[in-house]
Amino acid sequence: MKHCCLYIIVMLLLTACTQKPDGPISHDSQKPDIYPNYTDIIIPQNIAPLNFLVREEGCEAVQVEVKGAAGEAIMVNANGNEVVFDMDEWKEMLQESPKQTLTVTLTALINGKWTQYEPFGWTVAPEKIDPVLTYRLIEPDYEVWSNVELWQRNIENFDESTLSSYKEVGDRCMNCHTFANQNPQLSMLYVRGEGGGAFLNQNGSLSKLNIKTDDMVSGSVYFGFSPSGRYITFSTNLIIPAFHAMPRKRLEVFDSKSDVYVADLQTHTIVSSPLTADSLRFETFPTFSPDGRYIYYCASPHVKLPGEIKQLQYRLCRIAFDEKTGTLGETVDTLTHYSATEPSSVSHPRISPDGRWLLYSVADYGTFPIWHPEADLRMMDLKTGQQVDLPGVNSQKSDTYHSWSSNSRWFVFASKRDDGLYGKPYFCYIDANGRVSKPFCLPQKDPSRYDNMLKSFNAPELGKGALPFDAADVARAMKQQAIPFATTASPRK
Repeated sequence: MKHCCLYIIVMLLLTACTQKPDGPISHDSQKPDIYPNYTDIIIPQNIAPLNFLVREEGCEAVQVEVKGAAGEAIMVNANGNEVVFDMDEWKEMLQESPKQTLTVTLTALINGKWTQYEPFGWTVAPEKIDPVLTYRLIEPDYEVWSNVELWQRNIENFDESTLSSYKEVGDRCMNCHTFANQNPQLSMLYVRGEGGGAFLNQNGSLSKLNIKTDDMVSGSVYFGFSPSGRYITFSTNLIIPAFHAMPRKRLEVFDSKSDVYVADLQTHTIVSSPLTADSLRFETFPTFSPDGRYIYYCASPHVKLPGEIKQLQYRLCRIAFDEKTGTLGETVDTLTHYSATEPSSVSHPRISPDGRWLLYSVADYGTFPIWHPEADLRMMDLKTGQQVDLPGVNSQKSDTYHSWSSNSRWFVFASKRDDGLYGKPYFCYIDANGRVSKPFCLPQKDPSRYDNMLKSFNAPELGKGALPFDAADVARAMKQQAIPFATTASPRK
């Protein structure tokens, strides 16, 4: 009881010391400089509080009022430049405000004088976003695998946990974690090196798979699940890092060999085709269409590497697939074409769960856009085959690797727009007509976390719920004997 009373007294004293606007207040016609930049964005009604920092020089204290159309409001008063919202008040306001635009008014004490800035808006979309985000934390330097961790984060609040850690798996490289149709009960991740493999999560039970045969150039690397979850399509890649001689560019990564296959997770067999494992072409980044009828992937003619790296131009391709028989088609469709005036190499195709939109990355050349500052997102309307512009989405830095929410109204991608070095997850709303909103960054409990963090958020993936395993489970699964796969050629229809 004594400690409780002391705590209340301390809190009252702190509250009493918080500076609030008084006296004359000047008005600035500009919107405030805040980080992350949360001005005039569309947000899901289940997002965590958008805590932020005021970047105005000389900021000593701040007051923020968020008001809904009905007049209800929440207020934050704080010394310093950190704006942190109460979780309960935040959730209550968003639940009462679907389809409304909240008005945010910020008043800051700048060098001893109070200034009120031009208000900005937060429009609350009626559609929620999938609540869980998985990502890889990786150092953004030449060490492409050191001290890697895979995390999951509840984006409705700030709960997070480790899915796999370098501490548990002998500091081995770990590849991205991927859900099957955003389902947390079926997913897979990779741990590379001796004792590693593909770790398949089925309702929290992990099994170690060796998805490789003697005729493959490597084990499986990039992959995606079929709608039924029985199959994955995957690429095998011999990945080569190389340093640029030009000081403006740091690192280039390319494949010296790569092919695309399909693995049957029930029979532990691999389906191959000369059309997707062509020795005269590089094939990579495969993904199933939501109806399972096609596999989309990227392909480029062979060039001499690294000397002809700028001629390495990947096109978007697709081949038919029959889930009932596990067979690949007999022709390949090329959906994008090379232009000498505007070279654009395609990476990471992902289709919205409703089958309407195909989102992918483009760079001037190559297959590793994370190192290309010119890398942008592009979108194709699969109903019409037309390209859709994404004004306001892309930045002057690398914008890459994306995934969809299960309702096809949100996607997340990794962007280096802040400093060109550290990638962070950004969310976008897309309406039924393909109009995409201004991106906003994953909110953090401590708004200064991004300033103090020395790792990139890489390969973000959205899921419908929390994954039923953790880093200790992956470490135990490392001790399993890997289940081998056998090769079968794709039977003719």
